[in-house]
Amino acid sequence: MAGRHRLQLLLLQYAPLLLFIVLLVVFGLLSGRFLTTANFVNILIQSAHVAIIAIGMTFVLLVAGVDLSVGANMYVSVAVLGLYLKGLPVAASFPITALVGILFGAVNALIITQLRVAAFITTLATMFVGRGLALYMSGTKMVGFNDQILALGRTSYLGIPYAIWAFALVFLIAFVVLRETPFGRQIYAVGADPEAATKAGIDVRRIVFSVYCICGLCAAIGGVVSASQVAVASSTFGYQKEFAVIAAAVLGGTSLFGGRGGVLGTVFGAVLIQTVESGLVMTNADPYLYPLVISVIIFLAVLVDSLRTSLLERLERRQIRVEPASDERRGFFARLSAR
Repeated sequence: MAGRHRLQLLLLQYAPLLLFIVLLVVFGLLSGRFLTTANFVNILIQSAHVAIIAIGMTFVLLVAGVDLSVGANMYVSVAVLGLYLKGLPVAASFPITALVGILFGAVNALIITQLRVAAFITTLATMFVGRGLALYMSGTKMVGFNDQILALGRTSYLGIPYAIWAFALVFLIAFVVLRETPFGRQIYAVGADPEAATKAGIDVRRIVFSVYCICGLCAAIGGVVSASQVAVASSTFGYQKEFAVIAAAVLGGTSLFGGRGGVLGTVFGAVLIQTVESGLVMTNADPYLYPLVISVIIFLAVLVDSLRTSLLERLERRQIRVEPASDERRGFFARLSAR
């Protein structure tokens, strides 16, 4: 029985990879241009901003939180960049834009940690407030950017577009932080069991506050990368982006229940989602089908995560039951030998 459960767990863990292979085969058969190097490079470029924001979302999900306001954060950050920092060089405007994203995340963190409002409700509210603020600043008009920002989306270094360099840098820093630092281990500890983490001396509120600031920073960076590619930010900039980035993280193995996951899988999830969108475009699918397909992927990602979590809990309970039983047997034979 345990062997069958472990096989099921293995299949659930590799379900996104199997889905990715199926998508490659299906879209490859439907379009001769899909399985080309140029298309794969384009997928990487187009998925860069989603991957960056999803990396920030991974930090939040690891502590069993959620941030529904990342799309609004993107819009606010680039609105400030395009409206008030347009005359500044990138070296000055980019840090200020990043600070805007961090402050947006800090507002979420303060409400969640100090006022004890649920993360879902808090970030849902700031999603509407943030988008309303950006629309007010822009007057619902398109926001343009200076040539230096636009150059980031059109130029490359060593033959690699700057969007991929930005994504690679964010990924490398996040990977090292989560895998090699005490702060990263504390994030996993808080997500796995906040009460046990508190008893171990971890400042849970500080950790939660930090991950929302990190998510805000990644939203701002992802917003700049996306803005450099599309050239202008319309009133729908970043709209519903939170669903794509949550799906990317969950598809990559990060649990909605906290304590499990990592940024490597998140990157894979972002590429998978962009692969779907690219395949739909190349097969001339009805544009109205795009949200439907993405919503199905989100549902499958949540379903797989739920099944995987319940299966892991079942296996852990079985191990806990087995250990006392063996202790009882050892005590029984000890009493027999004593007689």
